[in-house]
Amino acid sequence: MAGETTGAVRWILRLEGLFVLVAASFFYPKLGFGWGTFALFFFTPDISFLGYLAGPRVGALTYNTAHSYIGAISCLAAGFFLPSPELSCAGVIWLTHIGFDRALGYGLKYSTGFGFTHLGLIGQHAQSSSNPSFNTDL
Repeated sequence: MAGETTGAVRWILRLEGLFVLVAASFFYPKLGFGWGTFALFFFTPDISFLGYLAGPRVGALTYNTAHSYIGAISCLAAGFFLPSPELSCAGVIWLTHIGFDRALGYGLKYSTGFGFTHLGLIGQHAQSSSNPSFNTDL
């Protein structure tokens, strides 16, 4: 699939996601919110999957909007500058969720379908097609 990241670059992007996950998880308790709040809202960005009910184009748009660092960092910055601890809390939880997804290899989606991401094929698409260029740039 054209446009997917492969090889060492793919692993670096996944490692970045892991670092975001760890850093945000470390920072979260400093905001003074409980882990119950964290658990309650951690999967909130995944509500964006409902966009796929309107087709892959809308699904990719809603998923990517909810899984881009742009919104999460904007939310965190707004919480800092306003100041609003609730927005800061939401931003950190949001960043943690995105980092978690990226570390697992769930990237931003193409309108081709849910299994086509910037980090490569996932799900049944990954199993049904091999990518010979996977390790070519190590």
